[in-house]
Amino acid sequence: MAKLTAPIKFKAKLSRPLTPKGAAWTFVVLPAAASKKLPTRSMVTVDGILEGQPFQATLEPDGQGSHWFKLEKAVREAAGVAAGDTIALEIAPVAEEPEPKVPADLKQALAANAAAKATWAEITPVARRDWIHWITSGKKAETRVKRIDVACDKLACGNRRACCFDRSGMYSKGNMGAPEAAE
Repeated sequence: MAKLTAPIKFKAKLSRPLTPKGAAWTFVVLPAAASKKLPTRSMVTVDGILEGQPFQATLEPDGQGSHWFKLEKAVREAAGVAAGDTIALEIAPVAEEPEPKVPADLKQALAANAAAKATWAEITPVARRDWIHWITSGKKAETRVKRIDVACDKLACGNRRACCFDRSGMYSKGNMGAPEAAE
């Protein structure tokens, strides 16, 4: 990973989620001032540095106009930080968004629908990530199945974006947001 260009520097608390009880992962909520320097209120992938340790993370909207992200265990351990610590970070948006991981059920549905698969192949990684997020943000299993069907139908018709999807989380009535901190 190269040196960050025009890094956004800030300090934030490293937190552990309240639920599920005993969760081992940690997360960071960006201060509003740092988040405002990003190019979008929606998901954005950044390269970062924490205590000399480079990392890459996809920041998620917190529904309040800011962002949050999970800090990978390997980075946390290499940096020698723990939940409860205030950490100094430098981040910068990546030049090109990485490809999202496609869930197996969506991958299977796309494989069975040539027209949907063709549109999927033509859209940007950000658009693919939005479709995946819309599909996986449903609370119930049947909602996910329905959304996969709808996505494949829309993609087969040439629709490139998930319609009516609030990428910032500000109007989603609780569908997006940072976890509640245990500490």
